[in-house]
Order: sequence, then structure tokens, then C-alpha cells
Amino acid sequence: MSETVAIVVVTYNRAHLLEPMLESLTRLERRPDAVIVVDNASTDDTPAVLERAQRAGALPLQVIRTASNLGGAGGFHLGVRTAYEGGYDRIWLMDDDVAPDPTCLTVLMDADEDCLMAVREDSQGRLCEKAATRFDLTHPWAIKPKTAMVETDYGFRRTMPARVELENVAFEGFMVRRRVVERIGLPDPSYFIFYDDVDFAIRARRAGFRIWGLRDAVLVRQLDFDQQHDLAGWKGFYMYRNLFVVHLRYGENLAVRLKPLLIALAVVLLSSLRGGRAEAANVTRALRAAWEMRALPSSSVD
Repeated sequence: MSETVAIVVVTYNRAHLLEPMLESLTRLERRPDAVIVVDNASTDDTPAVLERAQRAGALPLQVIRTASNLGGAGGFHLGVRTAYEGGYDRIWLMDDDVAPDPTCLTVLMDADEDCLMAVREDSQGRLCEKAATRFDLTHPWAIKPKTAMVETDYGFRRTMPARVELENVAFEGFMVRRRVVERIGLPDPSYFIFYDDVDFAIRARRAGFRIWGLRDAVLVRQLDFDQQHDLAGWKGFYMYRNLFVVHLRYGENLAVRLKPLLIALAVVLLSSLRGGRAEAANVTRALRAAWEMRALPSSSVD
């Protein structure tokens, strides 16, 4: 019997991207059994876009509008819970700024694997898949644990093998079977933004699930990647805090688990050259907050 699949989309104040993204879902060769959109209390035209899509009836659309912005992490937690409680066999996660190729869902559903990743291209057809083929939590000198990724390993989608094993992913084209959620629990909403997908993938791999990127499951990214954030601003706090949490939770030795302290010390000492007092305050606050989040998330979905 064919498996059922629910698509989970999280959106916040990007109606201009959400509308064409939903339109792209109507062109999927394999029709999804549900499309669950978590609207994180958007204040733009997002509610109107979703209302028009529901009226059109081209998608099996379920809209969840939150009372406040839960962040991407909270949105995916809620969306995955909703899909899991709906009884769907597979759950496909994506942001509002991608457009799957019409065959993308077919390719994913044809693969008999528990954890899969679509491969992202940019709007010009260039490979921009940043899922990690090596995520190093063993060596303390790897300041950034992502030391290799699909984009840098292969350069072009055509030079990839049909399947690439991944050590980490983004919630932008990632698909899991419900047994994965049964085993490891839901995405951790406490991350708010950044690294919730990293955390989930680490838990999945440590539970014995392998993650495969499929070359022929193509997802087109509508925006250029911009992973450079103001480390002295509010996003910088979450970048530091959540990076530290991953090391404290999953560092494979004491030296790796101590790395957040060394990073924080270096940032404070160099703050006059980088971000001044604001970045130093961010990283200090992030270290304290990460310590409070160091416990592993629950594996229960109840």
C-alpha cells in the first residue's frame, strides 16, 4: 500500500514568497495527502494568501495560526506534532521560500528510507545544498562543526551520486517517516530559530537512522542564501546560544563540550575588534542560556 504524506510549511511575514510556494505544491506530480501551514502570527498579507488558497481548493490545506511568533523551531514542533497526530506515514518539512520540482515528491516517496533530503538548487539551477556530509562533534578545533557539505563536495548536482549520506540537514526539504518521530520525539521548540533541524538530525542518526540526500529530488530556493547575521544583534544571540547547546548536548568528549566556553572567552577578548560590547554581551548571555538548555529534549510525543 502506498504511504500517506503531509507537507509541513512554517511561515512568518513572507506572503510574497508563500503564495508562489503554495502554487508550486499544486503542480506536484504526486499529490500530498495534507499541507499543514503554520502561520507564526504574521502581520502582513499571509492570512489573505492562505484564505485564497483554501477557497481555491487545489490543495488539502490545513492552516494553523499561532497567537504569537513561535519561531521556526516552535512552528516546526507544532506542525510535526499536528502531522504525527493526523496519522500520516511521512512528514515533509519546508520553508516558505522554496518551490519543489513537480517530480520531487514522487522521487522522495519512491525511496524506501526513513530520513530523506531533497537537494536544493538556486533559481539559476546552481547547486546550493548546504546539508552537511561531515558534522564534526569530535574534534575541539573544528570551530564550525559543519566541515563539509553537498555543495562543496560535488559542485554540481549532475556530478553527485544518486544518493549521498548526510550527517545534518535543514528543515527545507527534509522528510521523515513517523517511526522516526515515535523513536526520538518532536523538533525542540526551545531553539526558536537556528539549529533545531541540526538537533533533530543528530538525534535521528544517534538512534540509528541514516539520512540520504537524493540527487533527483529537486527543490528550488527562491532566495539567495544569507547565513551571515549580525552577531551583535538578536539573531546573533540565537546563533551563539544554539551552537553552544548542540556542543553541550552532543559533544563526543569533554574538550568539545568545553568549546562553547573557549569561544565565548575569545569573543569577549576580541570584542573591541569585532562587535564591541554588544557582541560580548550576546555571547556571555548565550553561554548562560545554553547551559540551562543542555538537557536532551524529550523523546516522547505525548
